[in-house]
Amino acid sequence: MGGAPEGQITRIVAIRHGETAWNVDTRIQGQLDVPLNDKGLWQARRPAAALADEGVGVVYASDLQRAWQTAQPLAERLGLVPRPEPRLRERAFGVFEGLTWAEIERDHPEASERWRRRDPDFGPEGGETLAAFYQRCVSAITALAQRHPGEVVAMVAHGGVLDCLYRAATRAELRAPRTGLLANAGINRVLYTPQGLTMVGWADTGHLDAEVHDEFSDALARRATDGSAS
Repeated sequence: MGGAPEGQITRIVAIRHGETAWNVDTRIQGQLDVPLNDKGLWQARRPAAALADEGVGVVYASDLQRAWQTAQPLAERLGLVPRPEPRLRERAFGVFEGLTWAEIERDHPEASERWRRRDPDFGPEGGETLAAFYQRCVSAITALAQRHPGEVVAMVAHGGVLDCLYRAATRAELRAPRTGLLANAGINRVLYTPQGLTMVGWADTGHLDAEVHDEFSDALARRATDGSAS
């Protein structure tokens, strides 16, 4: 950790929200307020038991209900009140929101291509660019960690937010293909020091059932199968 004193180290436990019907359909949620489905509500209860003895002292959550519903069982188990944090919201996807990956590819082919290529300067009409979204997420996570030196902080957010955290902690390029699993209700562990973010463990799903899905990977796999992968 570059010799950082123990009191300067913040342990971050980052959790993706539970499953929604739109996750199953590979439909872009963005900042639309979609609730958890029945499986997602079951998943939301699982991190609470898994993290009961890890010393979590504060729970932050995106104020979108799929994240908020996931944060509540954890906070209740720990005797805490979750704190809403709008900066942990999913990326704003503008005109893409509400559409499936296939519909985006059909109706917005040029924009879809730039999105899939991870062009940092691209943002769907009415949405955020990838570069601006990354800056928002990393700045928010850093600011929250700095409030709690020496503590364990839980953050409940979204797939895109956690992808940004993964890249910041592993120094992965923004344009590079995604390699970290973004499982619903998965537990991800990162350390923060004044020197930056460092990965500890990613995509812990041992508290969930054996069938873990990541709709981002599922959609890419289907595209490869039907010959439409780039």
